[in-house]
Amino acid sequence: MTVAHDDAHWVAYNAVRGSRPPRDLLVRAAATAGPGRGRTAIDLGCGAGVETRALLDAGWRVHAIDGAPGTEAVVRRTVGGVYDRLTVTNQHYAELTALPPADLVYSGYALPYQPRESFDRIWGLVRGALRPGGVLAVNLFGDHDEWAGTEGETFLTVAEARQLFDGLDLVSWEEEDAPGPAYGGDKHWHVFHAVAVRP
Repeated sequence: MTVAHDDAHWVAYNAVRGSRPPRDLLVRAAATAGPGRGRTAIDLGCGAGVETRALLDAGWRVHAIDGAPGTEAVVRRTVGGVYDRLTVTNQHYAELTALPPADLVYSGYALPYQPRESFDRIWGLVRGALRPGGVLAVNLFGDHDEWAGTEGETFLTVAEARQLFDGLDLVSWEEEDAPGPAYGGDKHWHVFHAVAVRP
């Protein structure tokens, strides 16, 4: 099955996702990190801004980053208010050259949608941005996923995925390898859900 995850796909996806609840991974990450208290969080691949809103509500200063056209308008509509603690950056992964230092980095179902070379580069930026004691929470795609092999996307073996967290304290790791719903219809998911802390 070939899936077109282009700008048009993400614009359509984000247009109908602003009212869903925050993902469980973000809830776990925020619980691990504790109250925001003005500390810095990055929502990398922020989509419609649901997790951005949850982080702002918890007192975080949030850098929301996404490449889909119109991201800032969509995120600000979802957030539903004016926050001086919110920065929205509309850039694709290929355009990112740095990330701000952060106490929490969250990337929900986003990082795999880039080629492996780009993925490895961005992963280096993510790890470099994480402050000591900072929390990293990501969803990564496994090699059993129905979309594995899709050109321009990254799918990892268990060993490859776990190796990404070398030097971090992995506090939560779940592997999902089962059918489930997706935007546009059911599929077989293979996803690693991870929360880690930089010592």
